[in-house]
Amino acid sequence: MNHNTPLPPASPRTLRQLSDVHRRVLTTAQLRAQGVTSAEMNEQCRAGGPWQQFLPGVFLLHPGPPTSEERLHAVLTYAARESAPGVPAQPGADDPRRSVYAEAMITGLAALTLHGFTSTPPLPSIEKIDVLVPRLRRLRSTGCARIVRTPALPTPQAVTGVPVAPVPRALADAVSELADAGAVRRLLTEAVRGGHCEPAAVVRELNNAKLLSRPHVVDAVDSLLAEGRAIAEDRLYRMVREHGLPDPVWNVDLRLPGGPHLGGLDAYWPEQAVAVELDTRAPRQDEDAMWSEYARKRETLERLGITVVHITPKKLRDAMEQQATVVRTALMASGDRDPAAYVVVLPR
Repeated sequence: MNHNTPLPPASPRTLRQLSDVHRRVLTTAQLRAQGVTSAEMNEQCRAGGPWQQFLPGVFLLHPGPPTSEERLHAVLTYAARESAPGVPAQPGADDPRRSVYAEAMITGLAALTLHGFTSTPPLPSIEKIDVLVPRLRRLRSTGCARIVRTPALPTPQAVTGVPVAPVPRALADAVSELADAGAVRRLLTEAVRGGHCEPAAVVRELNNAKLLSRPHVVDAVDSLLAEGRAIAEDRLYRMVREHGLPDPVWNVDLRLPGGPHLGGLDAYWPEQAVAVELDTRAPRQDEDAMWSEYARKRETLERLGITVVHITPKKLRDAMEQQATVVRTALMASGDRDPAAYVVVLPR
C-alpha cells in the first residue's frame, strides 16, 4: 500500500452513514473488515506515517494530536463491547441506547463538562477520560482512557451524540478522584444550583460509591443539603404566591397544650389544619430510621385531625402546579372533616 494513499473504503454506502469522526476513528476489526491487513496497519502507523494507533485496537486515521471529539470517541471505541466486526452504523443522537458503544459511556469530569458544568475543566485540559463499563469487562486503563467499573450500568444520556452517564453518577465518579475539598464543593453546588439534579440523587450515588466516609466529601454534602433545602423552600414560597394559595404560617413547631412536641413543619394553615412538609431526606445509611421518624410524625398529626402533605424538592421543581393543586384540594376538603385537635403553633 502506498504510504501516502488513504484507505479506500470497501463500502462507500456504509461510510456515508457515518459521522466524520467515525471515519477517523476505527478499530482493528473494522479495518480488517475493509480488507486492511495487520502489516498494512503497521505500515500506515510507522513513524511519520499518515495514521496512528491511539489506544490498543483503536486507530486514528490522521497524524497529529486528536481533537476532543476524537478522544471521546476513541475512548468509547476502546471500551465498548464490539458485537461484530465491520463499520458500525451511526448512533442515533436522540437515543443513546442505540449507540454503537455498547456497554460503555463517558463519566467523571469529562461527562460533567459535556453536561454543561462550568466548574469542570474544558475537554482538552482533562488528561484522563473516565469511561464506565460493567464490572466483569476485561479492560485496563491505558493512555487517556481510565476504566471505571460498576455492577449495573445506568441508562446513558446522549450529549452531542455521545453516551454520557447521568449527572449524579458522573459526579460520584469525579468526586472519587478528587482530594480538593473546594473542588468537590464547587461540583456539588453547581449540580444543584444549575438544576442538573436534586441533592438526594447525588447523595445516593456518593453513598453507593462509599465516598461518605471521606471528611471533605461529608463537609461538601452538608453544604449541598443546606443549599438544596434553601432552593426547595424558595420554590415552596413561589408555589403559594404564584398559584394563589392562602398564606400559611411558615416554619413552625406544633405542640399539644402542656404536652409533647409534635414536630416541625415548613408551612401550616391553622384554620384548615393542613400542613406541608418538604421531604429533603438524605439517602444515607440511616435512611430507614429517618423515614420511620417522618412516618411517626405524620401518623401522630393525622390522628389529631391535621392533614400532612409531603412534597419532594423534585416534585416542586418539575410539577409545581400539580403540587399546588394537591395542597388546594386538601385546604378545600378541610370543611368536610371533623375539627382538628387544638395545637399550639410556635415559630421554629
